[in-house]
This record gives sequence, C-alpha cells and structure tokens, in this order.
Amino acid sequence: MPNVLLFNKPYDVLTQFRPEGDRLTLGDFIHDKSLRVAGRLDRDSEGLLLLTDDGQLNAQLTDPKHKQEKIYWVQVEGIPSEAQLEQLRLGVQLNDGLTRPARAQILTEPDLWPRHPPIRIRLSIPTTWLEIAIREGRNRQVRRMTAAIGHPTLRLVRVAIGDYHLGQLQPSESRQIQVATPHSSTHAHPQHRSSAPAESVTALEAAKGGERIAASRNRSRNKRRMSLPIMPRGK
Repeated sequence: MPNVLLFNKPYDVLTQFRPEGDRLTLGDFIHDKSLRVAGRLDRDSEGLLLLTDDGQLNAQLTDPKHKQEKIYWVQVEGIPSEAQLEQLRLGVQLNDGLTRPARAQILTEPDLWPRHPPIRIRLSIPTTWLEIAIREGRNRQVRRMTAAIGHPTLRLVRVAIGDYHLGQLQPSESRQIQVATPHSSTHAHPQHRSSAPAESVTALEAAKGGERIAASRNRSRNKRRMSLPIMPRGK
C-alpha cells in the first residue's frame, strides 16, 4: 500500500530536497528517498505538506482536475469587510485571470506555535485571521488574493489538503500513514483507515530540526552583518 507522510513544514524551509546554499530544505528533516512531494508550499508559508512514494496517488493529490480543497489559516493586515470577503467567495481578478470561488470567513485567532522570526506588526493597524479554502493552486495564490482585496497576508499556515489534516503536528514533525491505492474504487478516507499512524519523527529529531532552523537563521544574520558597510561614527 502507498505511504503518505504528513509533514508540518516550518517557516523559511524550501519545499525541495536538493541543497541550496545554507538554506534549510526538506532533506534536513526527511531522509526517506522514496518519498516525493505532492504539491508545494512557499518558503515563507507554514503547515501541511504531503509526500508519498506512489506516483498515481501523487498525481491524484496534485492534478487540478481532482480539485482537492486546500484550507489555509491566514493572518492579514487590517479588518476585511463582509463585502471584501464576498469578493474572495465570488472570485478575485488576478494578473493571471479570475480565481475560482473560495470559501472565506473570519476566524478566531488560532492557537498556533510562535513563528520565528515573528511577523511585522504595526501598532496603528490591527490584524485579522481568516480561514480561506481554495480548489486550485496558482503561484502564491492566497497571498495575491488577500492583497487584491486590500489586506496583505502577514502569516499563512496550510491546515488541510482534501481529507488530510495537520492535526496536532508541530513544526518539523511528521506522521506516516498507509492508504489504499488511488485507482481503487473502494479506498477509505485517511482518517478511517485501519492501519495505525506511525510517528516518523521523534521529539528528539523535531528538537534537532528546530536547532538546525535557528542555526541557519543565525548564519544568515551573520552574513548580512558582514556585508553591511562600516559607517563612520556620527553618520
């Protein structure tokens, strides 16, 4: 049976296995070379990422014709009006065309892990959490949609893809499940399958992942400091 790995991608981790300078990638957390990413998540976005060792299932998860619903919790700048939320529900005109109708509603601030680094806050402008569900996958689509209605995205966390949910996974943690083959007409939803989920990342490994994230950011900050010109005192 195909394996699916549910992974909570931390902020600032690239959705790829090949190394890229000193940036963190999936290869720093996932070492099963049989797994392939089913869909992407931007470097500055967090949350649910699916990986599988089955090509047919990968296609089912990523092919737009299957219209898998993806749910995001989105922190935006300002307080959207009902009319602006209705724009998201009807479709927003972007530079690559009109989006499909989305589900959008104001969300009570969720109990999430702190982001490092934290989002930028302007004391004079409040923020709002939204739940946005879409059935397409254009590049940086949710961010562009909220910007189009006048409320830029500050933080974005994907919490569900189809029947797969992030649950209680913390950043850099993952959970492996087995599923029926995608071409089977009788396969069950993931949460109904009889095989018990197996934790594939221990608490120690997750902690080590957090240490790698912190070390990488420290290296990046040091590089930026070294590249800054030395200014004379008083300038």
